[in-house]
Amino acid sequence: MKAVTWQGKRDVRVDDVPDPKIQEPTDAVIRITSTGLCGSDLHLYEVLTPFMTPGDILGHEPMGIVEEVGPEVPNLKPGDRVVVPFQISCGHCFMCSAGLQTQCETTQVTSEGMGAALFGYTRLYGAVPGAQAEYLRVSQAHYGPIKVPQGPADDRFVYLSDVLPTAWQSVAYADVPRGGTVTVLGLGPIGDMACRIAKARGAERVFGVDLVTERLARARRRGVETYDLRDFDHEKELVAAIHDETGGRGPDAVIDAVGTEAHGSHVARLVQQTAAAMPRALSGPLSERFSVDRLSALHMAIDLVRRGGTLSLIGVYGGSADPMPMLTLFDKQLQIRMGQANVRRWTDEILPYLTDEDPLGVDDFATHRVPLADAPHAYEMFQRKQDGAIKVLMTP
Repeated sequence: MKAVTWQGKRDVRVDDVPDPKIQEPTDAVIRITSTGLCGSDLHLYEVLTPFMTPGDILGHEPMGIVEEVGPEVPNLKPGDRVVVPFQISCGHCFMCSAGLQTQCETTQVTSEGMGAALFGYTRLYGAVPGAQAEYLRVSQAHYGPIKVPQGPADDRFVYLSDVLPTAWQSVAYADVPRGGTVTVLGLGPIGDMACRIAKARGAERVFGVDLVTERLARARRRGVETYDLRDFDHEKELVAAIHDETGGRGPDAVIDAVGTEAHGSHVARLVQQTAAAMPRALSGPLSERFSVDRLSALHMAIDLVRRGGTLSLIGVYGGSADPMPMLTLFDKQLQIRMGQANVRRWTDEILPYLTDEDPLGVDDFATHRVPLADAPHAYEMFQRKQDGAIKVLMTP
């Protein structure tokens, strides 16, 4: 089959790889009909290269048709249309029962000290072959895949794999009171969708911050009050502007949808780039012990949120030696919630929004649709923020 493989920093290719097969009784094989390109994939494209191996198959946002199931997958049959969550979870361990599927005790990558295995996401998360491919082996298929109806285009449901539950969790963790205020930092796919969900869940005012013209315009069309970071000489001026709109206090919550590759943080960026350029035998151990994030978005979130407010971190962070402003966090009495989205915890709440009325705007959420063969160009376009690329779907 054809699949998108990682070969090095900013080097992805479409290669012929072996077809997946049933290996365990709880497996299924899915023929992919749509698969997304995620901002998290760009971390593998550049920052997290020390944890990658040439030939790794990328991707974690698929949907498609069931081709084959193992004998212990009673709820699926060939021909079923399914969305596959980006994490692999069993559904019956203590963590899954607690709604913490990203900590699944059955699939935890204990050799790396990490949580549940993820499709297409570095050796830290199991080096599981990913979903930017023609076919996908899905383990724990008795629980993970979400059956969806035939009929509507893939766009209606494909975001259940990642974008929708990730954005939903970011808003749920932000705990915005009805009639309250929230600022979303970063208006890429997750931040954009978080704004839509926050409004749908009763936030009175949603402020969005970015520095990409197309992202700002897109959010503004959905009723978000947008701020272009480029319009301010210093980030403190932007903080003051949003404080002025919230009675001088700041918003009730701030969602950081940017993560480790924040704009600015020049020293941290240099450290990340240096690690990515080193031989893998050296860069991996060094990154595990001394890695740092670009924290400008997180520091802005801390300054923005009102005292006693909530920070919801949904952008991916991977540093192990990050300095944190503990005095400010303690003095402002902030609550912080974070983590990979627990997909199956939220899907039942999200599905009622995926109707023909399309209140979240999923049907036209993708800005680009390309064949799988164009994946190298799609990665470059998305990474460089060219051609208005905000969300890319690929079709095998």
